[in-house]
Amino acid sequence: MVVRSGELVVAAMDGAPLSAVSNASMSLSGAAREALATGTADSTRRAYTGDWRTFTDWCAANNRTALPSTPETIVEYVAALTTTPRPRTGRPYSPSSIERAVAAIRTAHSAANLNPPSTKGARIVLRGYRDRLARAKDPAAKARKAQPAVPSALRAMLATLDRETLIGKRDAALLLLGFATAARVSELVALDLADVPESENGIEASVYRRKVKAFSDTAVPFGSNPATCPVRAVRALREAMTEAGRTDGPLFVRIDRHGRIAPPMYRRGVPIGDPSGRLTAQAAAQVVERAADAASLEGQWSGHSLRRGFATAARKAGHDLVRIGRHGGWADGSKALLGYFEDSDKWEDNPVTGTGL
Repeated sequence: MVVRSGELVVAAMDGAPLSAVSNASMSLSGAAREALATGTADSTRRAYTGDWRTFTDWCAANNRTALPSTPETIVEYVAALTTTPRPRTGRPYSPSSIERAVAAIRTAHSAANLNPPSTKGARIVLRGYRDRLARAKDPAAKARKAQPAVPSALRAMLATLDRETLIGKRDAALLLLGFATAARVSELVALDLADVPESENGIEASVYRRKVKAFSDTAVPFGSNPATCPVRAVRALREAMTEAGRTDGPLFVRIDRHGRIAPPMYRRGVPIGDPSGRLTAQAAAQVVERAADAASLEGQWSGHSLRRGFATAARKAGHDLVRIGRHGGWADGSKALLGYFEDSDKWEDNPVTGTGL
């Protein structure tokens, strides 16, 4: 049975990796399929849907069956990905992208109640590909990491903003609150004005942590420097929005160059965008990227820079690892968080120090 990409629903099954679920193999109502899709992060759903579409297209072009697939088909596909340029970049797929594609194929089989094909051969091919890239010193051999927006970088980014304007107030609040809550940009833009009440101690932000599927009431105290204080930045944004007539709804909204909140947007005459004006995660990430570019900061910057910057700075400040993780909504023992700590500790807590060299 070959499943076309248009027949797929991407879902999270009991916390397992995402599965491409065949409508043909599951007797689910439309409401049930929608509920499954809602339980999946938009970015992850798009990624897995793209992976599955690419695989089924390749199978169709090479006279192979996508579902059920054979170990030989997976080997051939992985080998093809190591030499096929990606449409947008013109470069071959990175090892991590290929690993995700293989995972998407296996989970598609599991969701369709089929035994996933063995990927042992495909992983041997991938191991050789990774080794070949490393020996050639190809940048693709290393995982791409967002630069951490540590306080010094944040100060440089903030200095590029005109904080007398509504856009400047929004962007400053987004940068500072994103850092202080260690929120993913998708979590950050989901905040409403009612989710960030201010008290005498600061802000207790009600952040829905999508990875752990739970709310966290994240305490954000007043900063020692008014210019970099997240509480004052959010207050300035709230006051400016109140003056503009917005007292409820999304905290972070689109604003045009004339200072208009939630201006209508159209594509080919059809309204697009959230009617409330809520920023998308992509737009929030672009705020970070623009500020870093304006500050002439080197490296790769993204919305994740804020989250990584918090982890790096908190670790350097000597805070407890568990407290850092729970403040930022990381699962206990998160490998991603430990990886951030390893990066930040490579000089401060270097095992060579004290060995007598």
